Amino acid sequence: MNKKIKNNNVINFPKNLSKLERQVEAILFAAEEPLDVETIEKRVQSSSNITKVLESLQNSYKGRGINLLCVKNKWSFRTAEDLSKLMSLQKSTQKKLSKATLETLAIIVYHQPVTRSEIEEIRGVSFGTNTIEILLELDWVRPAGRKEVPGKPIQYATTENFLNHFNIQKLSDLPTVDELSSAGLIDSSAVDSSIFGTGKFYKEQSSVKKEDIYSDIEKAIDESSKSEE
Repeated sequence: MNKKIKNNNVINFPKNLSKLERQVEAILFAAEEPLDVETIEKRVQSSSNITKVLESLQNSYKGRGINLLCVKNKWSFRTAEDLSKLMSLQKSTQKKLSKATLETLAIIVYHQPVTRSEIEEIRGVSFGTNTIEILLELDWVRPAGRKEVPGKPIQYATTENFLNHFNIQKLSDLPTVDELSSAGLIDSSAVDSSIFGTGKFYKEQSSVKKEDIYSDIEKAIDESSKSEE
């Protein structure tokens, strides 16, 4: 009984290969790049019809997860076309953001919608174009219409992905600089507090409660986007 089960579990893949076919199969399997017939002939040191051997192997692999293909007279094993999606590899790489990028993000978060010149005014220095591009690539910020001033500069605001990434449900959940300092997350004496909310919304509505401030921010972003359309 055990012997029968063992025999049933034996897989011949592919079936009945000749010695030459096995050699060619092994060479192609280990090859780092597709091989032409001449190269294979030199490897196996045989005067046999290698093309015929390759075609026989190709037929043996039809309908399997791996196929033997010939592209521009070079042969190689490839994943079956209908299974290619299974072979895709998603790699995530961690990027260490620069101080300028983090400060820019903080300014956009607490002053949105905000233009590039306004960001530079708050920071006190100019920054490279790649700073905004990095945040756009991360999908943490987005263009939020244009400001109705000469030149109509683009305004930037945070995205839904930003909220999801930092586990924030709404903008009103963002901590103030005092809350961050109290939690020991920043040293308020060493940080420019203007980054965390002494910008236009705080200047214009300093007497309004925090929740109302952020509600107005969200409303302003929506209005800016509509005006752009």
